[in-house]
Amino acid sequence: MVLKIRLARFGRTNAPFYNIVVAHARTARNSRPLEVLGTYDPIPKRDTYDDSGAPLHKDIKLDVARAQYWIGVGAQPSETARRLLSMVGIMEPKFPPKAPKAKTAEGK
Repeated sequence: MVLKIRLARFGRTNAPFYNIVVAHARTARNSRPLEVLGTYDPIPKRDTYDDSGAPLHKDIKLDVARAQYWIGVGAQPSETARRLLSMVGIMEPKFPPKAPKAKTAEGK
């Protein structure tokens, strides 16, 4: 059976909170997963201990060793899960950032 790494939504209306889970591909979004790999909080927050005016950040907590194991076994991440795994450094981004083009000197 095909395994997927995907997000399971929790939280309340207008305040989402997601678990990053491994589940069978045909199960419902919030059904019981095989394993919970971590959490993702998409609401930007400030660090409570940092007063320097640092930018807001979104919390991603992930068990990297278990995520690498499941990818090695053949679990396929969803698009959103792939983006999160690439932010953490486990996978290559689907669309890598393009290098800036060098300006050419045109004879004017």
